[in-house]
Amino acid sequence: MTARSAEEILKPYPDDAQALANKARRALLKLLTGAEESVDPSAAVLSYGYGPGYRGMVCTLILGKSGVKLGFVRGAELNDPSGLLEGSGKTHKYVQLHTASDLDGPDLRQLIRAARLAWQQRNGYGR
Repeated sequence: MTARSAEEILKPYPDDAQALANKARRALLKLLTGAEESVDPSAAVLSYGYGPGYRGMVCTLILGKSGVKLGFVRGAELNDPSGLLEGSGKTHKYVQLHTASDLDGPDLRQLIRAARLAWQQRNGYGR
């Protein structure tokens, strides 16, 4: 299977969803210092993390008919005092992004930082 770029993943979606996803991409790369963006070749998913595969992932951007979701690997384990996380899964949770301003909220930024810290702790960094 040929590798797909993030731009190719975004292309089929409406302009507003593309703009929101692009802002989210920039925000994640800024907040997750040193993280890499990876493209799932079989789905409309972009992942952000510090190494290959699932073990390296911190979060994902999931594009769909309902818009853009910011997914958190093992999000059910995160402290979420503002109640931003959604989803019925026992492990993974997400935040539905509605507008670009959602990315500017301090609660969401704190959740992203918490996800990075949880990843570091799971993988033995910072000890």
